[in-house]
This record gives sequence, structure tokens and C-alpha cells, in this order.
Amino acid sequence: IELKSGILNIFLKTGVVFTQVDVWLGLSYCDGKWNKVTVNKEGSIISASMNELKEQTLEPHVQQLKVNSPVYVGGIPPEIQNIYKELGLEQGFGGCMKAVKFTRGAVVNLASVSSSAVRVNLDGCLSTDSAVNCRGNDSILVYRGKEQSVYESGLQPFTEYLYRIVALNEGGSVSSVWTRVRTRESVPQNVPTPSRVHSINGYSIEVTWEKPTGVIGVIEKYILKAYEEDGPNVPITSAELADTSMLTGILTGLHPFTNYAVTLTACTLAGCTESLHALNISTPQEAISFPTFLLMSWSPPKTPNGIIIQYTLYMNGVPIYFGNGTKYVVKDLAVFTPHQFLLTACTLAGCTNSSQVTLFTAQLPPSHVDAPLLTVLDSRTIYVQWKEPAEVNGILDRYIIYIANNEQNFTKWNAIYNTTELFLDCTLQQLFPGTEYLIKLAACTGGGCSISEASTAITDESTPEGVPAPKAQSYSSDSFNISWTKPEYPNGIITSYGLYMDGVLMQNSSQLSCYAYGLAPWSLHSFRVQACTAKGCALGPLV
Repeated sequence: IELKSGILNIFLKTGVVFTQVDVWLGLSYCDGKWNKVTVNKEGSIISASMNELKEQTLEPHVQQLKVNSPVYVGGIPPEIQNIYKELGLEQGFGGCMKAVKFTRGAVVNLASVSSSAVRVNLDGCLSTDSAVNCRGNDSILVYRGKEQSVYESGLQPFTEYLYRIVALNEGGSVSSVWTRVRTRESVPQNVPTPSRVHSINGYSIEVTWEKPTGVIGVIEKYILKAYEEDGPNVPITSAELADTSMLTGILTGLHPFTNYAVTLTACTLAGCTESLHALNISTPQEAISFPTFLLMSWSPPKTPNGIIIQYTLYMNGVPIYFGNGTKYVVKDLAVFTPHQFLLTACTLAGCTNSSQVTLFTAQLPPSHVDAPLLTVLDSRTIYVQWKEPAEVNGILDRYIIYIANNEQNFTKWNAIYNTTELFLDCTLQQLFPGTEYLIKLAACTGGGCSISEASTAITDESTPEGVPAPKAQSYSSDSFNISWTKPEYPNGIITSYGLYMDGVLMQNSSQLSCYAYGLAPWSLHSFRVQACTAKGCALGPLV
């Protein structure tokens, strides 16, 4: 489905039948308002409409349309464009879409169902003045001369422009097609101060902010920075946040009992701007925790009312330290275990207790992670199940699944699943048929991650995809040397290759070449390659 030069083009290819429906729209859609596009196939009738305009065609030989692959909206990835050269694909859609709906099912939320998306949000839709701006006759002459390049300045940032070239000679003129281009973003202006900061503990804070106003372009990321209040003008720690839909972030790496000034930085591709003012916060005191011991420290009372002669430190109700110091190391503790502490300070006149606090020893990675259980559901799907580690050594934070396949000799591991939702299963989709996969599970706590041994699964084979066109070369008047390559996606083990000449199978073997001879001089012939797996065969294009 394409919108090109005022015409809505519908191309439908089923088997060898190619059908096209064209709806002439002119500039009726160019009014800054929403337009409803419907494409329909009922039996042999293919129809298309936009608003009140409708066209249809009858194609008796059209086959049933079965959609068993990803659906691309607004453009297709570069890696598969070469497979569909006959469609003459234009560059991606520029504008806005909503309420995408298929016959079977509800309205599709594009943001939630997309497996991958590229620049789908360009900060709002076209305004109503697009009714003026996109009419083809309102162009401005930018350059007249004989050069083949020109530099134009004074444009608006992050704005889409259309350009075309008109070549003239004494016989007349000819125009190129329009080329679309968008200027770069500008650096953000008026980045607000964080609206709220609160301490999670002595080492981390949660920061909340409002979305900057007047940003011309797409915000690529936010950066949170913390400066020591009386320290140098260099951030002690910072955090980059790529998910710009979230207006809350966590800043870690701070020190307990310290005053900080926190700022917000917003970035587009053109650059970054930091908020002019900061929000101040003081982190609370903390004991320093390790997996098997705690380093305790405390400050003298703000109002001692005399000379402190002794401190007494209690752990779980039992005194463990007597003395005048303000530090003590509690050793031989279990990993990630809570303990209650209370401090008593004494003068000659008597003693006073602090409030009781509960402190945990630090976390460690889980002691052992079992390999996941794999179930192959079909040629592109593997169901993965696993058990929670027996010794977590902390609070389980997330699971990560790593995958590698035999196409890359199991040398490249990719994280295909990463979640803080602590489910014990997931379904891996859009895998390659007939491919051996190694899958490992990582379980993570605040102390780090432990990775399991790898489990192996082989997806079911299917018919090959991307069977190539053969290359035929004639070195004599009665013969051809024909060769071809393996399919782009074998989807299993190739059991045989078939070569058809003029619709007749002339060779069926494991070879990637064939010699055809005994032909009439200067005669025209057609060739096509067939590749087969145990699940079936697929034909390549005709040459």
C-alpha cells in the first residue's frame, strides 16, 4: 500500500498472480485532517478507499491471502527490501497513523505490538496549515544556474522540506520527482529543574521531572547529574536514561550523609542542555554493608549534655561493643541477613538509647542457576522454562536469557529476554527454522548475576526462503553453464536442488551448477531453481 503523487496504490501478489488497484486522490487528503484508508479483499474482489473515494477490481485467479510473517507499517527494513524489488518501494511514510485495525481483532496499539520501530514519534502531527504547505505548486525557487549543488540557509529546525530539480534547454524543461528531507533538531531550550528528589538509601536517590517545553525535535535521552554542594563543579555521578517516555529516574553512586545538588539535562541529536538551577538533597547515614560483615559508624549526640564516657552497641538485643570509639566492624554474618542494632550513649549522669535500626548484610549473586528447559513449539518458536535458584543470596532482581546459534558458530551471544517481572517462563519467537540454538539463563540480585550452563534446541525445519535466481552463461551456440547459490534462509538442511528449464525438471541433485547442451543456436530459454528440505520445496525467480 503506497501513497504516491496523489494516487493510492494497492499491490497484491498471491502466488504468480499480481493485482493492482489505483485510487486517484489528487490533493483531497492534503488538508491537515485525519483520512480513513480501507483495503479489502473478498474472494476475487480487491477494493481500496480513502474517505469517500473508492476503486475495486476483479481478479478471478487471485489466491487466498495468508499472513504468516511480520507486518511492516510505514516502511520495511533495508535487509529485506531486495527480496521485493518488483514493488518499487518508496522511502518510509512521513506523517501520523492511528487506529490501525485488521478484520480479525481489535484496534492495534502500534507502540505495544511493535517488535522494532525506527523514529515513529516525531513530536506530534502536521498542523492544519499543511493544507497550504504540501500543495505542489507553492514551491519557491531556491537556485538558478549551471552548478550541480547549492547550499540553502535560513531554514527552520526539525522541519520537513521538499526539493526538486528542473533542467532546461532550448527544447523545453523536465522536472525530477520531489525529494523529502528534514532539517536537524535544535538544542533543547528551557530545561526545567527536577521537580522532586527523595532518598532511597544513603547511596541512591529517585528523581522526578517535567517534560521540557518548546523542544524542536526528538529528545534522544535525559541525563541526571549530582554535584556535591560545596565541592567542585564536576558531577560526582550521572545516569543516562534512553527511555524518554519515563519522567522518573534513579541516580546511584552517592555517599551517605552528604549534601548534593541534582540537575536535569535533555538531549537531542543537535546537543544537550542542562537545567540552570538544581534541586538540593541530603542523603541519610548508612552502615557500610558487605556480604559477611557490617562496618558500623555513628556520630556523637547533637546535645551530649556532658562528656560521653561510653558507647554500647547492641545487635539483636545483645551488647557487642563497649568503648569510646565511633566505629565498629561486626564480622562472621550470613549473606543478606537482617540484624537489629541499637546504640547507647552514656555520661556520668546516665545513658540514653538511640532508635532501633534494621540493617542487612550485602547481597551476592545466586549460588547456582539450573540450565533452562527448552520446548520447540514450531519452526520459529521455542518455549523456555526455568526454576528459581535454590540459594538466591539476596533479593532476586531480574532474569536474562542469552541466545546463540550455529549460523554464527555459537560465538556471539545476544540477550533476547531481560525483565524484572519474575516469571519462570517465556516464549522466544521469530527464530530461524531448522537452526540449532544454545540458550543460557542469568539470574540477578543486587550483588550481581549468575549464568547457567547452556541448553540446546533445534527449531523445526520448514521450506527454504530466498531461493536465488540462477546465473546462466552461454559460451557456445548450443549450451548454457548454469550456477546458483544457497537460499538466503535454508530453514533446515537442503536435501536437493532442482533446476527447471522451460518448465521441465532437468536436474535434481545436491549440486549448485548444471550444464545444459544440445540446444538450438540463438534460442530463448527460461530457468528456475528449486531448493528442498525435509519439509518441502520452494522455487526461486524465473530467469
